[in-house]
Amino acid sequence: MSTIHSKPVTNQITAPNYPDTLLSKARQIKLLICDVDGVLSNGKVYYTNQGEELKSFNIKDGLGIKQLLKNDIQVAIITGRQSLIVDKRALELGIPFIYQGKTDKQQAYQEIIQKMGITQNQVAHVGDDLPDLPLMLRSGLGICVADGYYLVQQRADWVTDNIGGQGAVREITDLILTAQNKLETVHRPYTDL
Repeated sequence: MSTIHSKPVTNQITAPNYPDTLLSKARQIKLLICDVDGVLSNGKVYYTNQGEELKSFNIKDGLGIKQLLKNDIQVAIITGRQSLIVDKRALELGIPFIYQGKTDKQQAYQEIIQKMGITQNQVAHVGDDLPDLPLMLRSGLGICVADGYYLVQQRADWVTDNIGGQGAVREITDLILTAQNKLETVHRPYTDL
């Protein structure tokens, strides 16, 4: 199958080349925990004149989350804010663990680990600001989005190329699936036509 381009292709797009240390950590992951504002969304909160809250979510992130869940890697949300929109999005994606309104995120973190019967080394946590840092530091793989607070970026095991709400979570899901030799299987139904 040939591809038609309106202009010459000068840069060949290839899959990321991850460092071995990062792949080693990602290979152990059985649970991805995400913050919402600044990670699953762009961090902006909009209010209507009627007081309704609006957020936007990235469809690519959503597909990545579904791919993790289909490959027996659980996903959780732990967020400091409370929002019906987050409940709706989590339900759409099939995310089994949703903890909202948690000023102390560590209690929710511990509860999920106990329910799943896993260790902290089997957890990847992605955040963008200071409330996320304790969970990132406890996890086997601590990740910060590209536009995260500088101190969080400095302490992270990995910083995504994309910013929160703009495909950062999809980068993470691809990393985990690559490390566990599952990404090719995920791609196969779309490429073997």
